Amino acid sequence: MADMTYEGSSIDPTKPSIARVYDYLLGGKDNYAVDREIGDVFKRDLPGSVAIAFANRAALTRAVREIAKNTGIRQFIDLGSGLPTADNVHQVAQRHAPESRVVYVDTDLQVLVHGRALLENNDRTRVVAVDVRDPEGIRTHPDTLEVIDFTRPVAVILSAILHHVNDEEDPAGIVRYWRDNVPSGSYFFISHFRSGNNPETAAAEKVLQKTFGRGRWRTDAEIASLLDGLEILAPGIVPASLWRPEETDNPWSGGERRELTVWEHLIAAGLARKA
Repeated sequence: MADMTYEGSSIDPTKPSIARVYDYLLGGKDNYAVDREIGDVFKRDLPGSVAIAFANRAALTRAVREIAKNTGIRQFIDLGSGLPTADNVHQVAQRHAPESRVVYVDTDLQVLVHGRALLENNDRTRVVAVDVRDPEGIRTHPDTLEVIDFTRPVAVILSAILHHVNDEEDPAGIVRYWRDNVPSGSYFFISHFRSGNNPETAAAEKVLQKTFGRGRWRTDAEIASLLDGLEILAPGIVPASLWRPEETDNPWSGGERRELTVWEHLIAAGLARKA
């Protein structure tokens, strides 16, 4: 996740960060008391909601592995990448295809500091400080162009970022820009808060709106519409835990279906391809 506004020339430990709250929910250490205070609202008042973060991260890992192993794509742009954690996009991709190149995009200063430190010895990765709402700035950034060849297919990663783009900021236009500026054969992975029309959805949305002024739950149809003009691949837009699960975490493994928690239903994932 990325903050949608710049935080100035230095990290402000008194101002909560979406990226750092997400890091805290995933068990990370790169967060401050103000971030933990927000995270604890989810942990304390919305028990079980932390499953959203873990289900999302697991689906992202599976998607990157799928692309690296089975598509021939060797370049990735991770929009709103968030703080480095276990199995980052470049680590998953390069594990299966060592020649893979990755551009991480974020504006949170702590993400930039940690990301650049992590990647300083990896010449196939870059971290670009451009707002996700400025796709032209991302695509034409010198660091992007240093590792991404836009004459060849690209994997565009939109993991848990578009639900932080309000409707009036045209999230569909962001996807449309990338769709129109990458070659045929490119892939798009999306994960997004999924409206459940239930008290849990309303409560979680209220926390994010009150804290950050953004956080938009959308229906499956609304999420699919963000990918207009792309072929949405099987199994479609589904709860992230049901997006191509591994045998070890497959809700249907062992011949019996495991019912998802209400929270697991609140994060959806999907993979699409440009024909």
